[in-house]
Amino acid sequence: MVLNPVISKLSGKLVVLASSSPRRLEILTNAGLRFEVVPSWFKETLNKSLFKAPHQYAVETAMQKALEVARRMPFKHLKTPDIVIGADTIVTIDGLILEKPVDKQDAYRMLSRLSGKEHSVCTGVAIVLCHQQENEEIDYQTIDFYEETKVKFADLSETMLWDYIDSGEPMDKAGGYGIQALGGMLVEYIHGDFLNVVGFPLNHFCKQLDLIFNQEPISNDVKRKDGQSAPDDNTLSKCSEGQKNVLAVASAVPPVTSRGPMNLPYVIENVHTDDLKRIIELMDGFKASKALFTASKMRVFDLLQKRPGLDGAEVARALEASLKGTVCLLEACVSLGLLERKQGANQEGVYENTRLAQRFLMSDSPSSLLGYMEHCDELVWNLFSHLESSVREGTNQHAKVSGQTTTPTTTTTNDLFQDILYSRDAQKLRFMKAMHSIAGVAGPAVIAAFDLSRFKTACDLGGCTGSMAHGLAKAYPGLSVTVFDLPSVVELSGAFCPPGLDNRVSFVAGDFFKDQLPKADLYILARILHDWTDEKVHVLLSNISDACAPGCGLLVSEIFLDRDGRGPSRGLLQALSMSEGKQRSAGEYTALLEGHGFTVTHIAHTDTLLDVLLCIKDGPVA
Repeated sequence: MVLNPVISKLSGKLVVLASSSPRRLEILTNAGLRFEVVPSWFKETLNKSLFKAPHQYAVETAMQKALEVARRMPFKHLKTPDIVIGADTIVTIDGLILEKPVDKQDAYRMLSRLSGKEHSVCTGVAIVLCHQQENEEIDYQTIDFYEETKVKFADLSETMLWDYIDSGEPMDKAGGYGIQALGGMLVEYIHGDFLNVVGFPLNHFCKQLDLIFNQEPISNDVKRKDGQSAPDDNTLSKCSEGQKNVLAVASAVPPVTSRGPMNLPYVIENVHTDDLKRIIELMDGFKASKALFTASKMRVFDLLQKRPGLDGAEVARALEASLKGTVCLLEACVSLGLLERKQGANQEGVYENTRLAQRFLMSDSPSSLLGYMEHCDELVWNLFSHLESSVREGTNQHAKVSGQTTTPTTTTTNDLFQDILYSRDAQKLRFMKAMHSIAGVAGPAVIAAFDLSRFKTACDLGGCTGSMAHGLAKAYPGLSVTVFDLPSVVELSGAFCPPGLDNRVSFVAGDFFKDQLPKADLYILARILHDWTDEKVHVLLSNISDACAPGCGLLVSEIFLDRDGRGPSRGLLQALSMSEGKQRSAGEYTALLEGHGFTVTHIAHTDTLLDVLLCIKDGPVA
């Protein structure tokens, strides 16, 4: 495919790339295309579950990027582009979409998943042709396609993975690697377009330009790669709803003569738009959290599960809330991907839960997080409202939040747990519901991380409601599990026990810092160690070590920080609560456990809330 005939057709036209990707810029520049760069402001928050195939998600994201720039430029930049190009590259494996990693640990999860396996790289491309009419209204004609390339990774060692991650290269690349640079050492083979893996399918793009400018005028007979007709009236978007859809023949688009230098792509002043978007997202993050907490507390999602397709007025009546406030809350939830708005029979917008809401925000869902959200809303939110004081003083602000000037001394727990676990039952139950919901969501990945079938008895220390214990008993029919927790917790645990497993799950009251621990082959510490001072951690691990015979196991589940302590952000944000304890990396936990006679045999970074490691007590096994 020779691009020169196409380039000549584009001469004198304002071509815009709706992306700040340096790789796409380089590919198109090397092909001889002259263009401006206007990064899109479109937030890439499309609900992936709504797309039947991953490439459809990439194509739609590319289209929204291009349309956002095409619509913005006449008003913000006072010029109308002739052609806007949008693109989005994703990596997929086993139907899962991998985009850019958010931190090193996320990059590790992605690359570990790709190790030794074949995956797909899909780039969706959208071309928007803009035609300015005499009345200054604009018609937009859209063409889209996608390219897929198969890539096979070699089996990657831990050392190679971390060396590559520490290079910094994975952080701005879909799937966590760049095939054109150091990431090429990970690749065993590819089938398809190499430049597609880099970020833009140049060959397919040239064929589309040839079809547009050197062949017949665009008609409804043009076929997309996915087999759908393109473009028809339904693919056209325009500024004025009252204006008739008109297919703009590309050759008839008037040239734009006022623009930047044509010898190089002209990068406009918005080159740092992605940085601005990120800052604004961080600034507005608390608003999204409060909207989620409020909708959950008002049981919006339960209501729409029982009665899907209600309009705003019907939801307001059911919630006994104002119409204005209810609609604002519903629309905010739509923007967050928690609700969908559809057109009802009476032309009014009606609302339904998304899959995300159905899975995590329903009271009766096995993966419901409502208990933890209530805890965050009622307690954690207030703690973090005093974050400046926490930072200045280096102390937890629970006493200030609760209005207490002194704290109880009837137990060995820290102030936060003293107040909660020796408070009235309502507050205690709220805390237990939070721990129960977290264990219900994170527990399955922890339980499935390693083969635990060789253990016959287990003891879950600080196991709260027994959610983890019941999950273990269900996964391993030959395993009996004891939950060891404070008397005030054990007395309320019956409200959370599922039927059918009680004969293999038992509860024992005690204090794991002072009392003798029940005998077991496997001990479990899930979300325990990070809460306590080094002194108390050593006391607890000494107690476990004394109770363990050689060959016994200890399963530790926490958020593991990266080796350099710079992530994941969830662990570092949790540390801001200023509890007595601290967050640690897997290496730090390993050193801690080795000091108490354990050898770490397995470490797993799960895709859920918690990571996990398994260690074995040293010494000859009887």
